[in-house]
Amino acid sequence: MPATPRTVLVLLYDGFRLLDVTGPLEVFAVANEQGGNYRLLLAAPGGQDVRANTGSRLGADLDLAEAQAHGATLVVPGGPNWAHTISDTELLAQVRRLAGQAERTASVCAGAFVLAAAGLLDGRRATTHWDLADALARKFPAIEVDADAIFVRDGPVITSAGVTSGIDLALSLVEEDLGVATARLVAKHLVVFLQRPGGQSQFSARLRAGRPRTEGLRRLLDTVVADPAGRHSLAELAARAGMSARHLTRLFREELDTTPQRYVEQVRVEAARQHLEGTADPLDVVARQAGFGSVETLRRAFHRETGVSPSGYRTRFRRG
Repeated sequence: MPATPRTVLVLLYDGFRLLDVTGPLEVFAVANEQGGNYRLLLAAPGGQDVRANTGSRLGADLDLAEAQAHGATLVVPGGPNWAHTISDTELLAQVRRLAGQAERTASVCAGAFVLAAAGLLDGRRATTHWDLADALARKFPAIEVDADAIFVRDGPVITSAGVTSGIDLALSLVEEDLGVATARLVAKHLVVFLQRPGGQSQFSARLRAGRPRTEGLRRLLDTVVADPAGRHSLAELAARAGMSARHLTRLFREELDTTPQRYVEQVRVEAARQHLEGTADPLDVVARQAGFGSVETLRRAFHRETGVSPSGYRTRFRRG
């Protein structure tokens, strides 16, 4: 075991998302079981117990105002009510102070908003939960937001995507500190991937599209999801919506920031993904049932959307 412990200081506040804290902590704790020497500390305002979003109470080791992070890893979790959290000027001041001392500063999920409000992400690349990426980019335009990454490192600052991606982030830090062999053992013990394939784009094309203002457009999105293999050319979608192809394309751009063709492709890739997870059908069957004209078209679209091949995805995620 390394003689000098590596301190991981986790910031707590009322309303934090529980898994944003417990996920990374478990990674570092298991790393200790595999020969690491992490010193895990929790700091909260006043050193008081705080309640997570679940209502669970968690005790702090330190008063946040007295905590020190020299040479440490500072971890900032997110929470559902991030807008309220970033209005706490004293909390932001403490984050700035501790980040100035820390060797590296990491956020999980909506914790990126805390780092952003503290001025720590200006001019940097960052990520957050896919459902919050647009809000982060709008509220903090000085940040280059990567909505698809599982985690992003820019200098000493690391931001991760939604909730469980805090585990991915912590595993990457263990790999950096203790090597890939130890990180792989930790991942194996936790029954997770050392490097998760794909990005956040694997999660629900319909949810990512959002809720357009136009009712007819909402119905159109749902019809594509209901029948991914159906006839969804631009002309056929426009006819179904009762508008010109040009007007439909404009609505997609204005309300969804995408094109009809791209949305259809994303829905079909998601259908293929579910088919790959649940069956042993050959790729030509998967392609046909998901609405792709050929296996090669499936391969190209699947890799474009997820970053992995259909066969590689099936190897990792096939159920049963």
